[in-house]
Amino acid sequence: MRAVVQKVSSSQVTVDEELVAKIDGGLLVLLGVTHDDTSKDVDYMVEKITNLRIFEDENEKMNLSLKDVGGELLAVSQFTLYGDCRRGRRPSFSDAARPEVANPLYEEFIKKVKDLGINVGTGKFGAHMMVDLTNDGPVTILLESRKEF
Repeated sequence: MRAVVQKVSSSQVTVDEELVAKIDGGLLVLLGVTHDDTSKDVDYMVEKITNLRIFEDENEKMNLSLKDVGGELLAVSQFTLYGDCRRGRRPSFSDAARPEVANPLYEEFIKKVKDLGINVGTGKFGAHMMVDLTNDGPVTILLESRKEF
C-alpha cells in the first residue's frame, strides 16, 4: 500500500462538478493498493498516518500528530501511485490492484481511521475526481507499507 500524505489547511473533492467531500485542516491522503495488500497493510498505514508528527507545536517544531491537533482526513483512492514509468513514456499500472481488491481495503482504511474518532471525508472510488488542496508548509510525505522507500 502506498500513500502520498499532504498536510493541508483545506482540501476538497468534486465529481461531475458536485462537491463530495471537504476538510478544513488536517491531511489529504492519496491511497494506492497493490495486489497482495492485506488488512496488515491497512493497519500499518492507519497507525503511521494518524500518528505522523508533522504538525507544529508551541515551539513551531513538527512534533504533533493529526490525532494531537484534532485534524480531519480526506482519503482519495489513487491507483496511479502504482504507475511504473521505468520503461518507455507510458506508465504501466500492472502493479495496481483490481477494483475488487482495492476498494474493500480502501474502505477498511476509512473505517479504521473513523474508528479513531477522526472526521474523514472521501473521494468516490473509481470516479474521475477533481482534488483541490492548499498544502500547508508545504509538507508532503511518501509512505509505503512494505517500507520500500
